[in-house]
Amino acid sequence: MQSAESRENEEPEVLHKLDLRYGGISWCDDSLALVYESWYKTRRVRTWVLSPGQKDVSPRILFDRSSEDVYSDPGSPMMRRTPAGTYVIAQFKKEDEGTHILLNGSGATPEGNIPFLDLFDINTGSKERIWESDKEKYFETVVALMSDHNEGDLCINQLKILTSKESKTENTQYYLQSWPDKRVCQITNFPHPYPQLASLQKEMIKYQRKDGVQLTATLYTPPGYDPSRDGPRPCLFWSYPGEFKSKDAAGQVRGSPNEFAGIGSTSALLWLARGFTILSGPTIPIIGEGDEEANDRYVEQLVASAEAAVEEVIRRGVAHPNKIAVGGHSYGAFMTANLLAHAPHLFCCGIARSGAYNRTLTPFGFQNEDRTLWEATSTYVEMSPFISANKIKKPILLIHGEEDNNSGTLTMQSDRFFNALKGHGALCRLVILPHESHGYSARESIMHVLWEMDRWLQNYAINSSDTPSNIGASEQTEAKL
Repeated sequence: MQSAESRENEEPEVLHKLDLRYGGISWCDDSLALVYESWYKTRRVRTWVLSPGQKDVSPRILFDRSSEDVYSDPGSPMMRRTPAGTYVIAQFKKEDEGTHILLNGSGATPEGNIPFLDLFDINTGSKERIWESDKEKYFETVVALMSDHNEGDLCINQLKILTSKESKTENTQYYLQSWPDKRVCQITNFPHPYPQLASLQKEMIKYQRKDGVQLTATLYTPPGYDPSRDGPRPCLFWSYPGEFKSKDAAGQVRGSPNEFAGIGSTSALLWLARGFTILSGPTIPIIGEGDEEANDRYVEQLVASAEAAVEEVIRRGVAHPNKIAVGGHSYGAFMTANLLAHAPHLFCCGIARSGAYNRTLTPFGFQNEDRTLWEATSTYVEMSPFISANKIKKPILLIHGEEDNNSGTLTMQSDRFFNALKGHGALCRLVILPHESHGYSARESIMHVLWEMDRWLQNYAINSSDTPSNIGASEQTEAKL
């Protein structure tokens, strides 16, 4: 065994040189390691196969694809825990056919995600699908490998995995599945977390933007709601934009229509209990194909996506045209302010939480924009709703943590935006949450956020008149709790 001193004097050894940016490594043993590299600007990602202990074996590319193309995602290798408590790639023996690994994939398809588990031959590239989620009613995923954590290869006929299973109305339960008989044993029986909304209705809807880009959203309606009988309802539009390099990738379906409707502490879905319809996660793709930068047409594509979504819920008869509120958190708050500035005809009010509104205050890049303010001055200015504060005439509620440590969304962003709005006579309110960062943790903060949001939606969505200009007296207030 080498001494620590002799190891310190050794020269480092180069295993492999990459062309793109290093993205991590998954170790197995001296014969196998997977190295990942990527380049965000082109969305290219590559996976290399290395044999760290075999210098005569040259590295080779295993996968070379676009990170945006979720339909072609082969999955990630399943890991096993070693006696030392670390994790390495699990290798499996399948009779006398060599060594395989398990690839756990999300299984994105045009009909939604159908997770899978493939037995993959690392040498030949051949694969066999040994497990797949239910396609009709349920959404299942592989959570962990539960086979014995011994060193060396595992036998595929001794495979055990932990899976989760859920549906639109049934919350997640966990199951132990074992091979070769594929016996399934349920190991949890959690009660429904909010039985009052157990019969909510959920649908993944598809529609097109005017430039032909395919868009999707999840539409939630209250229990027992029938649009033909009950008519259109107030609607809450809650989203978060994303950047893409191609229209085809932007139009790919992500998520599953069979996932359980999980409701977080400040989730928009809470307003189903108030009789709202909720348009959750309508896709807002900002596309820059070829040499074009996506954000150079940010406002144009943002408005086009929102228009398509609003037109769809109105066409379906589930949303009252004059009672559609828009909201979002972080970059979703930035989206909200921009939509109220550039598409005021679509929404009656907005809720913006922990956002940034003046891009000149993030001059060295933001979100996925890697150009600086000095390289793309007009883009920074045109994207900033702070610059368009004089155009915002609809009520907007701003909420921010007093100690937001996210470099792109410092608390002063909301403070300065509020003052700009107030200076132009906008109906606005700023709420500062003490001791809170980018997300909100304290029970008092969460409950107050819910109260503020509910009051805003009651006043300016539910009780809004058919003529938005008739909204009551100005409410230019600032609340520091």
